[in-house]
Amino acid sequence: MIRAYSNPENPANVIIHWMSNKGTFDYIGLWEQLNNENFNFTEFSEIKNNEVGYPSFTLSPKRWIGRTNAIGIYSKGGKYSIGTFAHPDIAFEFASWLSPEFKLYLIKEFERLKKNEAYQEKLEWHANRLLSKTNYIIHTEAVKNYIVPILTEKQKKFVYAEEADVLNVALFGMTAKEWRENNPELAENDNIRDYTDLLHLVILNNLENSNAEFIKLGISQSERLVKLNDYARNQMEVLKNNHGIKEFEILHKQINENDKYLIR
Repeated sequence: MIRAYSNPENPANVIIHWMSNKGTFDYIGLWEQLNNENFNFTEFSEIKNNEVGYPSFTLSPKRWIGRTNAIGIYSKGGKYSIGTFAHPDIAFEFASWLSPEFKLYLIKEFERLKKNEAYQEKLEWHANRLLSKTNYIIHTEAVKNYIVPILTEKQKKFVYAEEADVLNVALFGMTAKEWRENNPELAENDNIRDYTDLLHLVILNNLENSNAEFIKLGISQSERLVKLNDYARNQMEVLKNNHGIKEFEILHKQINENDKYLIR
């Protein structure tokens, strides 16, 4: 809502004075052209060419709306409520005109937002670069010891209804249902993947890609499970002490912390 606090006894005069300014007229006219398909541009041009700029020119919200079919500003009057309302784009322009302090605050907030966006983009770019490096290491490093659970014979032969559980068993050694049964204190919709670390999520992403290729090749589920478990153990050994993963975890934490301060 637009209220002219600089003239509390007659705020309407302040709004009329602001709307009668040539710069304001051009601004609200441009806003309507961009956002209002029913804007009366012919009438707008008539006012601009024949009235704006003359000492006698005044423009009130009611007159503006009536002549141009504007939607960015509207007046509401009644027994219990009266006032002039505007879209935030226009309200901010009015507040900036009315208060230099507010205008400076708006500019500073915009600059801070752009810096935050640039910082997050930089972090995300660096994180993606590190992820690419870690994926490359998987294909070049030798495999030694394994810490991903080794499948039992029963697991190898069991048919899983959901492909997601094939990946869960290959990487975590249990289905989603088994994990929930082992963690009864958690919410019903909680998922094993929400509680794992970044290293496991990186490997999980690689397993998903591999599983998709295996399915295309027509490899049976039991064979895929064994292959995926082997892949998971190999990748875990290669990446568990990798410096890139450690950096990736730090960057992931920084992104989450930085996200708290972004303007929404």
